[in-house]
Amino acid sequence: MTPTQIADRAAAAPATEPTPTGRTAIREARSRRKALLARYLGYVGYFVGAGLISGAVVHHPLDPARYTRIALYGVLVFLAATALNEFLLTRRKPTFKQVAGIMGASLLLSFGIGMLSGGLQHFEDFPARATALIPAGILLSFIAYVIKDEHVSWRRVFGLAGLAVLITALAAFVGLRYVASSMAPESGGGHSHGTGSDGNETHQEEPTVTGSTQPAPQTQPSAPKRTAPATPQDEKPHNDGHGH
Repeated sequence: MTPTQIADRAAAAPATEPTPTGRTAIREARSRRKALLARYLGYVGYFVGAGLISGAVVHHPLDPARYTRIALYGVLVFLAATALNEFLLTRRKPTFKQVAGIMGASLLLSFGIGMLSGGLQHFEDFPARATALIPAGILLSFIAYVIKDEHVSWRRVFGLAGLAVLITALAAFVGLRYVASSMAPESGGGHSHGTGSDGNETHQEEPTVTGSTQPAPQTQPSAPKRTAPATPQDEKPHNDGHGH
């Protein structure tokens, strides 16, 4: 290669962009710090929302009003994280149809993940309920994830991947049902009332003592009375006809 060709090649090479300096570098550094904090909040929001929903779904029969509120809080947190990650950080302007589809799929995804994680955590506490929650959570989370993904057609739900997920959910239901049936039945609330040998409750009542009545003192057996010997004063005067 001649020196002329080398010079022409160096001239044709693109020039490297100059590194930002001054105020531009400061603005980019601040932007990266803000983006890092936003990504962190969006990441944590997914897990916190799913955790609240999982606890509410499993414990709902214990206190429906309380755990309904907790589930609503979890939904709000999860949807806020979705909006932050999908729209604000990407800086895109989706249509109303896209926003509705992504938010609806995220809502289903949050409940699917909550059912799955909550059922796994509290299987020993609620085996019958967890047996239904875990397979349903697998199916719901997969369907919601496919709908949420823009690069995958929703028809993939009925493809080989969907069939594999369905078989996994059915196998999980059968296996968990068998495990739940072999577990020992739960005790009756953990409260003991002192049951007798025949299963009936026994209650011992103490005698009540009022202020006006007191227990009578026990009497000792009385000894037999002895008669005192007759004294001379007790004898009758002897009248023998002589004056004394």
